[in-house]
Amino acid sequence: MLLTIHKSKIHRARITEANLNYVGSITIDESLMEAANLVEGEKVQIVNNNNGERLETYVIKGERGSGVLCLNGAAARKAEVGDIVIIISYALMTPEEAKNYSPITVFPDENNSVN
Repeated sequence: MLLTIHKSKIHRARITEANLNYVGSITIDESLMEAANLVEGEKVQIVNNNNGERLETYVIKGERGSGVLCLNGAAARKAEVGDIVIIISYALMTPEEAKNYSPITVFPDENNSVN
């Protein structure tokens, strides 16, 4: 049996762009991706603290150090620039792996930078 376990989280990042005319996904600053152990193409859940929206999409690598956090495509309708979101990734693990796993949580500053 495999369990779906919280793998990592970017907690309270700020949306910097919403691009309706893009194919889909969320663009995340490469520095944030690395800090949260996210890889390009990975499925993530996005929780919008401002309006309660929840959605799933996949990650696209954004320019390192830019602070970019851009919802693309239809997801752009789920947030406005300035909204605070939580980005969560999950992993499948055996019960034994899950007992020994410690998730990564990243707390970016108001510019989506990691200190």
